[in-house]
Amino acid sequence: MVDSAHERSKRPRSIIAGPYGHPFHAVLVTIPIGAWVAAFVFDLVSIFGDRAEAYARGAALLTLIGLVGALLAAAVGFFDLSQLESGTKARRIALIHMAFNLGAMAVFAISLLIRAGDLDEVNGIAVTLSVIGLICIGVSGTLGGELAYRFGVRVADEKTQGAGFTRSER
Repeated sequence: MVDSAHERSKRPRSIIAGPYGHPFHAVLVTIPIGAWVAAFVFDLVSIFGDRAEAYARGAALLTLIGLVGALLAAAVGFFDLSQLESGTKARRIALIHMAFNLGAMAVFAISLLIRAGDLDEVNGIAVTLSVIGLICIGVSGTLGGELAYRFGVRVADEKTQGAGFTRSER
């Protein structure tokens, strides 16, 4: 029997994407999200607090860490995307999800280039780009949630899930 498009979306294309029911993409996206949110917080502290240069440098470093993490998350996310059948709603949403992520990466890369010009001072354009990038990952995260929680992409089937709710004998 041939698997349906929905059943295929639950299976990893490669172990690189993570084992069945536990995709690495969902784990790896925490790196850029956390780094970029922290970079924005560092920007705010550098603007309104003391030791502006230390926080400005920290924001630049966090932006770079976010970009490296985003590349890793994108690589394994591409494996998950490749399991989605063309012409399906899930595939369309996944492509939009990817576009917002790539847009965020581009915006943060430009922000990092601007920051590199003067690491000791926060640049208003770099901060504005960070806000735009955070909006992009917010939209993308909403779409990613739609893929996982509504369509069940890379989520174990209900029989597998049900095993976690079976009472065990002691």
